[in-house]
Amino acid sequence: MSDNREAYVEKIKAKLDEWNAEIDKLKAKSRQAEADARIGYQDQIDTLKEKRKNLSKRFDDLRQAGGDAWKDMKSGVELAADSLSEALRSAQSRFK
Repeated sequence: MSDNREAYVEKIKAKLDEWNAEIDKLKAKSRQAEADARIGYQDQIDTLKEKRKNLSKRFDDLRQAGGDAWKDMKSGVELAADSLSEALRSAQSRFK
């Protein structure tokens, strides 16, 4: 495994850990919300979980890819990461 690949894997793993912590914070906020708001928050959290699951799957595939195949998979991981990041920012702005 090249240093470049290892660095990329560590970068994405760190971002996943960060996003998981942010999703957990949103879950805690949703539990404190009024019943009507809680339903909307739960929908957003479910969307975030689905996007996180998609990113995790793509990331696992990338980590298991042999040779230079990981480079071909990198764009899919980046798209999934961007999608999760944007959804998280959107949810955070609504939870304020």
